[in-house]
Amino acid sequence: MRHREAGEILAREAKRFADRGWMLGTAGNLSVLSGTSPLRFFITASGRDKGELTSDDVAFAGDHGEPVADPERPNAPKPSAEAGLHARIYHLTGAGAIFHVHTVSAVVMGERHFDEGAVEVEGLEMLKGIGRGPEGDRVRIPIIANHQDMAVLSERFAKNFHANTPGVIVGSHGLYAWGKDVLQARHHVEIFEWVFQYLVQARAK
Repeated sequence: MRHREAGEILAREAKRFADRGWMLGTAGNLSVLSGTSPLRFFITASGRDKGELTSDDVAFAGDHGEPVADPERPNAPKPSAEAGLHARIYHLTGAGAIFHVHTVSAVVMGERHFDEGAVEVEGLEMLKGIGRGPEGDRVRIPIIANHQDMAVLSERFAKNFHANTPGVIVGSHGLYAWGKDVLQARHHVEIFEWVFQYLVQARAK
């Protein structure tokens, strides 16, 4: 995938989430894989309004989330610090795209179940959307404590993620979800958000 194509795709996805209130202001970041030997990926630039990104508002990152020169965009922005966590997720999961959004329901679920270390849910038809069964399949969505040092946060992710659950909540921060490609990553974000909203509303009854 080339720089402009990746930029157009990520800008479109970011606007979709911003319009839903899941990436308000400059919050969140989205990335898509470019190559694996060595690891290369495009990621939305930090400090930019996620509802107004253009194809130029993406950075090119490497094996540990570090900036990588791209001849197509010599003046491309540098990746944010969170690119380091994206890199670790790519290495550990084999994902093709990773989406990080800041939804209220994800933060609520993280606070409510932080001591248990995960949100556990089963018996919902919508769980099929993340590749799990609607019956007799207890899904455990890990919760990890936030940290400003991406090396620390990456280690917490590595110790707690589940290979068959394509998402993790970062406490007091938001949701990271991934998929084999951009479309599946988007769908996984949507399914997790539906589940979180259901759980919030079910408890409120």
